[in-house]
Amino acid sequence: MKQISWPELAVRAAELLIGLAIAHLGVTLFLLSDLGSDPFNVLIQGLHRAIPWPGFMDTHGRVHLLVSLVIMLVLLVAAKGFVKIGTVICMALGGPIIDLWELLLNPMLGALGLPGRIALLVAGCVILAFGMTVVISSDLGAGPNDLVAVSISELAKKPFGIVRVCVDVAFALTGWLLGGVLGAGTIVCAFLVGPTAQLCFPLSRRLCAWGLKPVLEKRD
Repeated sequence: MKQISWPELAVRAAELLIGLAIAHLGVTLFLLSDLGSDPFNVLIQGLHRAIPWPGFMDTHGRVHLLVSLVIMLVLLVAAKGFVKIGTVICMALGGPIIDLWELLLNPMLGALGLPGRIALLVAGCVILAFGMTVVISSDLGAGPNDLVAVSISELAKKPFGIVRVCVDVAFALTGWLLGGVLGAGTIVCAFLVGPTAQLCFPLSRRLCAWGLKPVLEKRD
């Protein structure tokens, strides 16, 4: 990443954190629908069940962290320009943010019927997609699974939406083959988040540019 001033870095970091909070609100709504896990976590679930991990790696969360680190290291070697400090922030704060949203929302949304759960699933996917594009548009990094799609999209010069669908389908199928649970929500998420994010990128980029405008004008 090019050298940037401290005020610009502060604005970009704020944009990343806001995007992260929005994205994980979407993830939380998705999870509260109880219609399946997102494709990346199906992969983690499959790896957790298929591999005899040592005692200190016996939880889903620890396997998730390890896989995220491996993805970061691989991309650091193969496409180092895409691995930035924001990716580490996303990886470190994602779980606690979801826990906080779930604590706040579960009492209100935890006992919905099927129509309400379907609405939660769709709303969660759309909100996740928008928050994800804000994180990426901050230009400080992306979540570990988003990082794979962003890297492939940029390197192969293919639309992000199509690449994201391919990545999510690959994660979900691999996790399912390894023993993960492939719910209806997983399939919806795999085919909805990428195209929705593609539509959200222009708005997210404009919002991030608007937030940076005072800082850049002052610098110039």
